[in-house]
Amino acid sequence: MGSVRGSSGWVAAAVMLWLVAGVAARADSIKDFKQWSPQQTEMYPNRTGVKLILKDPKASYTGMASPLQYTYAANGAYIKMPPGDSAGVVSTFYMASSGPKHCEFDFEFLGNKPGMPYLLHTNIFVDGVGGREQQIRLWFDPRKEAHFYNFQWNKDLLVFYIDSMPVRMFKNLENEIPGFKYPKKCAMGVYLSVWDGSSWATDGGRVKLDWASAPFVTTYDRFKLAGCVAKNGDAASIEKCQTSFAAAPGDHVQKMGQTKTRQLREVKAKYLHYNYCDDRKRYPVAPRECAYNVL
Repeated sequence: MGSVRGSSGWVAAAVMLWLVAGVAARADSIKDFKQWSPQQTEMYPNRTGVKLILKDPKASYTGMASPLQYTYAANGAYIKMPPGDSAGVVSTFYMASSGPKHCEFDFEFLGNKPGMPYLLHTNIFVDGVGGREQQIRLWFDPRKEAHFYNFQWNKDLLVFYIDSMPVRMFKNLENEIPGFKYPKKCAMGVYLSVWDGSSWATDGGRVKLDWASAPFVTTYDRFKLAGCVAKNGDAASIEKCQTSFAAAPGDHVQKMGQTKTRQLREVKAKYLHYNYCDDRKRYPVAPRECAYNVL
């Protein structure tokens, strides 16, 4: 298992201040997102939110993509999962770049039968390499009300949050582990999708999506999207972001401190379902990064 070192505060994360204020950052608007399947997309009348509706086995996915890409960002949304029987349904909120050596951060919510717990599946890709899957059992029913899920990504640390509770961290270890790669040269867009994950999502694929329970409606609302805007393939814009406010220069911006570190440990102790760091069939020797990252 990994461990936190120096819990008094070396752990780094972008603070919420610049997310809310949008200081030195540009923000997407959900109304400008590209719709992949307009017939299964329903924008709110005020256009601050959207419903992604999976209703047709002939069109087993729907989603949207932001017009902007970021290098370092604080992006999130309030999301509510489909009610009722959503086994086999995967709802996502993620960031990704393009190309074979892409970067990607995933929130993937694995649907289930009524009364059964939801799993949150996360993964991190850097330079086209993933294999960093983790899953936690959500301590609430995400079908009953919306919760805020967001990424805080700066030059030192990537943190996944739920309602301001850290549930995963990934530290920049380039100065500590030879050959380690951190997502700092990626221009990543924001994506949301709902799709048929019957092959794997629920109980390892043993429980399939039941189209008789359709439509499956996932709602996304009250987006907070801000960061340093860059462009895929544009090295100059990505380099400029390295010294932007979104990159979190200065110790006062970067400290996560004892409280958040303790919360992260508690999530790991109580709700961890799967951690690639502990999977000896896949990794007979745990990846070196695991000694520095908790959950």
